[in-house]
Amino acid sequence: MKKAVFFDMNETLLNLSVLKTEFDKHFDDVFVLKYWFTKLLHSSTVMGTMDTYKNFGELADVALENLFFETNTHLSSEVKTEILGAFKKLPAYNDVIPAVKKLREHNIRVIAVSNSSLEMIKEQLTNAGIIEYFDSYYSVDDVKKYKPFKDIYISVAEKEGLQLKDIVMVATHDWDLFGAKKVGLSTAYIKRKKEIYHPFYLQADLKSDDLNDLMEQIITMKSN
Repeated sequence: MKKAVFFDMNETLLNLSVLKTEFDKHFDDVFVLKYWFTKLLHSSTVMGTMDTYKNFGELADVALENLFFETNTHLSSEVKTEILGAFKKLPAYNDVIPAVKKLREHNIRVIAVSNSSLEMIKEQLTNAGIIEYFDSYYSVDDVKKYKPFKDIYISVAEKEGLQLKDIVMVATHDWDLFGAKKVGLSTAYIKRKKEIYHPFYLQADLKSDDLNDLMEQIITMKSN
């Protein structure tokens, strides 16, 4: 049996609906939130490739300013605060609590691993009402390199005293799972959105559109 499950947070555990509501106040475009998030992730990947680091919040700020600039939309400091503040108040999906409870019942550690700062992770887990179900949580600030670069997966495993073969990474982002699997973790894909899993990335070991089902599959997995 696996000993720990690493969870991505945004979109995997936390629903971006609150954030979408904020964007909808300013844009009549169903894809604008996805576009902003993609720009944010693109910049973090470029920074990582160039061995340069800035806090994820700073990158989110720049991506938001760029989005408003590109669309000739005025961005006041108040609007910026409202949008980025909503990031801290994302609700957990309904299947999260029962799913992580299953892991804890089988003595499998539940660990959050995020690109966000440690303070942001704590706020998000607390505001979503799920922090009590997590054994620990880690930020890429510790290694100054974002996911999917290998550093954070290896660092968390070492700090938790775990072997990579005893860990499963759960995410709705194929690029995150690609990074985790590349370093030796097992991977589980939770389908949260209408999107094709990239065919050129290493494929996930498990896939499901229901987190409870995914946890059942993880519980029965054997370490390699």
